[in-house]
Amino acid sequence: MVRLLTLAALGQFAVIFPAETVEASPKSDITRLAIVREPVPTYARPGRKRTGRIPPTWYGHRTILPIIGTRPGWVRVRLAQRPNGSTAWVRDHRVRHGRTPYRIVVDLSRTRLTLYRAGRRVLKVPAGVGTAEHPTPAGRFFVAFQEPRLHPPYVPFLLVTSAHAVPDGASDPLVAIHGPLDGARQIGVTGTRISHGCIRLHTHDLRKLRRVPPGTPIDILRRTPSAPKRQPARPSGA
Repeated sequence: MVRLLTLAALGQFAVIFPAETVEASPKSDITRLAIVREPVPTYARPGRKRTGRIPPTWYGHRTILPIIGTRPGWVRVRLAQRPNGSTAWVRDHRVRHGRTPYRIVVDLSRTRLTLYRAGRRVLKVPAGVGTAEHPTPAGRFFVAFQEPRLHPPYVPFLLVTSAHAVPDGASDPLVAIHGPLDGARQIGVTGTRISHGCIRLHTHDLRKLRRVPPGTPIDILRRTPSAPKRQPARPSGA
């Protein structure tokens, strides 16, 4: 059973799992969400043997998961539990449905966080990301919950993501988006590699994420996707 980090431990991450190289998801206007109200059985494939269950709460917060696939009577969801990148199929009627127009993209190579709403970019800000020794894991994740009950230096809140770090003893470090701690000057206007895996923002930038709901997709990119190559012009009639 995992344990959420204490406030003091949130900044002390162990070595992160080796990160996969991913590209940003399509800039969909809307992401459908599965809201879990009771323990829901999970399946590796629709109609196959049960593999487990999804709890209705995670660290005391309602379980809200992005839907990443559908089949008649079934939805495929991304999970908050370990290991990173876990997904499962659940019966459609066992969950309520919601929507989020938001999507977050963290570009580790450019140390930037970008927020999209309904497919349009509404925010692009510098970010403090993990160092080479303690990298921020790349992959497709989501906002698991917002934690408002904090004290300095994490104010005004933090967004806890579904990304996990390697357990340190009995703990299970989670990657969060939070304030700059003591690194506001280093983050500056260009961003930097400063954290133990979390994503640090200037306080005024973090406040702009307050309306981002649980279940919102987060793409953490290790490399900036290269632009498609242009085809050479062909002479008329070729």
